[in-house]
Amino acid sequence: MQSWTVLCRSLAKRGQGIPCKLQGVTTVCVRTYADARIDADVTVVGSGPGGYVAAIKAAQLGFKTVCVEKNATLGGTCLNVGCIPSKALLNNSHYYHMAHGKDFESRGIEVTGVKLNLEKMMAQKSGAVKALTGGIAHLFKQNKVTHVNGFGTITGANEVTATGSDGSKQVINTKHILIATGSEVTPFPGIEIDEETIVSSTGALSLQKVPEEMIVIGAGVIGVELGSVWQRLGAKVTLVEFLGHVGGMGIDMEISKNFTRILQKQGLKFRLGTKVMGATRRADGKLDVAVEAAAGGKAETLSCDVLLVCIGRRPFTENLGLHSVGIQLDNRGRIPVNNRFQTTVPSIYAIGDVIAGPMLAHKAEDEGIICVEGMAGGTPHIDYNCVPSVIYTHPEVAWVGKTEEQLKEEGVPYNVGKFPFAANSRAKTIADTDGLVKILGHKDTDRMLGAHILGSGAGEMINEAALAMEYGASCEDVARVCHAHPTVSEAFREANLAASFGKAINF
Repeated sequence: MQSWTVLCRSLAKRGQGIPCKLQGVTTVCVRTYADARIDADVTVVGSGPGGYVAAIKAAQLGFKTVCVEKNATLGGTCLNVGCIPSKALLNNSHYYHMAHGKDFESRGIEVTGVKLNLEKMMAQKSGAVKALTGGIAHLFKQNKVTHVNGFGTITGANEVTATGSDGSKQVINTKHILIATGSEVTPFPGIEIDEETIVSSTGALSLQKVPEEMIVIGAGVIGVELGSVWQRLGAKVTLVEFLGHVGGMGIDMEISKNFTRILQKQGLKFRLGTKVMGATRRADGKLDVAVEAAAGGKAETLSCDVLLVCIGRRPFTENLGLHSVGIQLDNRGRIPVNNRFQTTVPSIYAIGDVIAGPMLAHKAEDEGIICVEGMAGGTPHIDYNCVPSVIYTHPEVAWVGKTEEQLKEEGVPYNVGKFPFAANSRAKTIADTDGLVKILGHKDTDRMLGAHILGSGAGEMINEAALAMEYGASCEDVARVCHAHPTVSEAFREANLAASFGKAINF
């Protein structure tokens, strides 16, 4: 293979080009302005969850694979400044909250002099990130994926140019290009983020001290997670949300109401149905945030030390060279694809946050795997109705499938089964009884249509629901599966009993 590459480079310097056979796939070596060149079957642009998983799977399928990443470390937003570091802070801040508050005392654990060492907490978070990003580099080496560090730009239907931080360029000639560049923070018009006092989710993961008062714009998944972290560590947190509910799009309204009540009990404050008009910095360094009712009304000013902007994310497609190859974005800045994840240019594919669908790491991973399987001749298939969502607060919120509101809107007949964790023996023994399981089953066929869980461990439990729905299980199917006792997952079984037979056993 190396001799072919050397020959191609030699001929390219002379202005000639020859077709090269790479693992059964034809690529073409052409003359280029760059000093370095690589030939590949599959070139993945981006190494987030979707990108790195796709690259590994492609290599496992026998493709010569290259992954181009603009950042110094692999893993994308999720591993570096998203899912992973936020979960470390959520977990450790919960421990601090238990020790510092009355929770430990109520369990007979009496401690004095509990102190927060924020620097050490941040170091634990960074250690986890470093280990996991390093793990991807190891997996690339193990699976023979070539990692190219640089900003990837599509310079042809079968060509990607990676520009390094020093300006050097590498050209990759490739049969397939897979765009997996993820998303970026959506800016708030008129409010400039400095990542110190006006922060995005990235800055909120690395604050140097606990603010006295924090205002969060947006009470969706990211807003309530990061708001919870800093509230547990001592900040007074107010979340301002344009919508009339907490938890963002897709959450069941009954679950949202219960969730809001629990978070308020913990100390979080919410201003729902409210819009932010702007923010100004005062002479004393504090920030004044102007708000008013979403429907219009009297303006009001809230003050804080740190303003966290969490109004969502947008596809990262800037400077990728899409227009140069004729790929047009839709009205939301996403890349249109077919059911094989192909763009309007057949050799160029796209997955994850840059295409339609929920911006979730596990959704991108699934798309990455089935996309490259399609390149290898397989038939891609994914049921987006079976992609779960999780909010990693305490208690957690998780759901998959339809909400009750969606079923009503679609005119689908359904049964509801509920079971509160207050009636679950394991939840009682660990004194963690907030929340419930809510199951929606088809009234005529009993097929499970949706599962909604508010409670400790909901993010783990929801995967049983996703598996059941993926295989078309009925609520009775789940109800007749023996669940270990005592476990919180028994509440999931009981809710399915209630949906299928009209009554649970233990409630």
